[in-house]
Amino acid sequence: MDLDSLVAIDVHTHAEVGADGRSSLSPELMAASEAYFKAQGHRQPTIDEMAEYYRSRSMAAVVFTVDAEHLTGQPAIPNEEVAAGCAAHPDVLIPFASIDPHKGRAGVRQARRLVADHGVRGFKFHPSLQGFSPDDRIAYPLYEAIEELGVPALFHTGQTGIGAGVPGGGGIRLRYSNPMLIDDVAVDFPELRIILAHPSFPWQDEALAVATHKPHVYIDLSGWSPKYFPPQLVRYANTLLQDKVLFGSDYPVLTPDRWLADFDKLDIKPSVRPKILKENAARLLGLAADKETPA
Repeated sequence: MDLDSLVAIDVHTHAEVGADGRSSLSPELMAASEAYFKAQGHRQPTIDEMAEYYRSRSMAAVVFTVDAEHLTGQPAIPNEEVAAGCAAHPDVLIPFASIDPHKGRAGVRQARRLVADHGVRGFKFHPSLQGFSPDDRIAYPLYEAIEELGVPALFHTGQTGIGAGVPGGGGIRLRYSNPMLIDDVAVDFPELRIILAHPSFPWQDEALAVATHKPHVYIDLSGWSPKYFPPQLVRYANTLLQDKVLFGSDYPVLTPDRWLADFDKLDIKPSVRPKILKENAARLLGLAADKETPA
């Protein structure tokens, strides 16, 4: 990956459809998400199409699905398929995996195999959708493996559009995505790199507190147009957290084109902008080290 040629690294994009055409979410939950983001009828791109989309914009993207089979009953897109799709486009795509913590030891073995044999560079958790509290010991063997593997863990935080408006929220419990629950994880796994995804409504201040207190906790800015960012998030991104805030879009429900257009209007210091758009992610993901390694 040629970092110098990239204008940005999007750390939050979704592979929503598998090679067989099957979605990672049930039709009911997908419809609720589309309605929440006002993206009804948006086309779900293939991984190859995602690569071309980001390549045409001189951007790289982290790609993942969500394994939430325990709660939803919907089988996930195979992590190996996501990794292989990204491996075909190493100039622009970076594979993350997702493992349902309820899989126990089998999930731990899968995590190790995905990093060692498939080039996965991080893991995505969605506590609300996966039906677990981040501080539940059921997930600790998986965290331990990810910490040992030296790759980041990205956690959805805050409200989710998935299940919004569905009776009972489709069984999705918002409280599992309070970032304060991840503070325990940061304490118990002090070398684990953690990304708190999204402006964490209604727990924005909690997310800022955890990220400023724990040295390896970062925040990505996906899922919201920057024009809606809470003022305290902008203030911290400009100052105390300028080295720990990351560009993310939530593509395809929110495009990087829209996100970047609104980010251009945000009151962010010129010296901080390149950190948020590329430099912080490159360091966290080890891409800078890749650049320095001889071919």
